[in-house]
Amino acid sequence: EVQLQASGGGLVQAGGSMRLSCVASSFDRDAYGIGWFRQAPGKERDGVSCINSPDGTTHYSDSVRGRFTISRDNAKNTVYLQMNNLKPADTAVYYCAQTVLTVTAIHDYEYETFGRGTQVTVSS
Repeated sequence: EVQLQASGGGLVQAGGSMRLSCVASSFDRDAYGIGWFRQAPGKERDGVSCINSPDGTTHYSDSVRGRFTISRDNAKNTVYLQMNNLKPADTAVYYCAQTVLTVTAIHDYEYETFGRGTQVTVSS
């Protein structure tokens, strides 16, 4: 059974950068796309970004497009989320999950195996 672990969160000032990592315990690069999601206190979980497999196409939510970049390193079984120009509104617990689907939007019902999240806090 594949397990996913998100890491790299912490505290950063507004305008700063942070890189999150999602490591899979096993990784069939041709089978699974990876999505990043986030959940702020009192709010629903929202899709942030995803990368499909095997074609590598990416998608972003409107709120992060142009600031966040998703990438994958299959040799390391890792997907990264580079976050630049962070805003206080980006504060949330960030999760990664996998899907066997090729998606064009980031809906959590299309994903499975949500890993333990990592807290990102952006101070103003």
